[in-house]
Amino acid sequence: MTLMQKFLGAAATLALSTGAALADPAIIFDLGGKFDKSFNEAAYNGAERWKEETGGSYRDVELQSDAQREQALRRFAENGYNPIVMAGFSFATSLDTVAPDYPDTKFVLIDMVVDQPNVRSVVFSEHEGSYLVGMLAALKAEGDTVSFVGGMDIPLISKFACGYAQGVKAVKPDAKVIINMTGTTPAAWNDPVKGGELTRAQISEGSEVVFAAAGGTGLGVLQTAADEGILAIGVDSNQNFLQPGKVLTSMVKRVDNAVFDAFSAGADVETGFNIMGLANDGVGYALDEHNADLITEEMKATVEDAKAKIISGEIVVHDYMADESCPAY
Repeated sequence: MTLMQKFLGAAATLALSTGAALADPAIIFDLGGKFDKSFNEAAYNGAERWKEETGGSYRDVELQSDAQREQALRRFAENGYNPIVMAGFSFATSLDTVAPDYPDTKFVLIDMVVDQPNVRSVVFSEHEGSYLVGMLAALKAEGDTVSFVGGMDIPLISKFACGYAQGVKAVKPDAKVIINMTGTTPAAWNDPVKGGELTRAQISEGSEVVFAAAGGTGLGVLQTAADEGILAIGVDSNQNFLQPGKVLTSMVKRVDNAVFDAFSAGADVETGFNIMGLANDGVGYALDEHNADLITEEMKATVEDAKAKIISGEIVVHDYMADESCPAY
């Protein structure tokens, strides 16, 4: 290597270091990738919206295994990225280990709480949004049976299921809500074939509407529901477009807003505990041209009334994460 090549290499390294020193933000996507059409993609959309509106730049990485979590966090922190956003609850253990080693770096964890002074923990009131789509499912179904397909069998997904069941039974107290989880390992988020199998089994028991909260597995649920002639409900991102006219609605989590807000605040992002629910548009249900013919004005009015009552406190939706039981089961 010539002296000039060494000089240019050193200059490139210096440029990278200088760029990192400007504290560009970074985001780490969970297993399933940033184009999962669900949770990760919502996070990606928030990052891209920030990039387009500000002209800024950010770094990202898509994990291939659980073992990469701590490594990715340390690599971004060592290179000066700030804040570092993590899309998913599974980062909690690694973050709790890493955060104290980088006190000047802000970390933003979505969907779980880590009690460290340099961490912003963003959680969503999924039970509130799920209650509303449960009402829509019951209002739309001709009979009394609807269903739910979850991804990994964890309390967070039971939070969706419980809220959904409560919403269904607010409309039809004697309704049957069939609930199945896909599995007990992270593979449960990426098994559309199993999602389809569970959906077909639920249809055989009379389900007319199925709500999927299962990451990539949910794509199999939506496809099977469309093929078999029942309606589905999407999750996290607005998935109405995936099966136009056959997705009743989507329970949206504004993960995009959580990422956009964190990137916008930069190194000054406020740490601590942050809740995104109906009151601050953190969750909701999707209405667009793809489901306009499925939801009547009467259905919308009923759900909007319930939404207002949840925000005011007149209706209290049980939070499974706070108490692992469900009054609707």
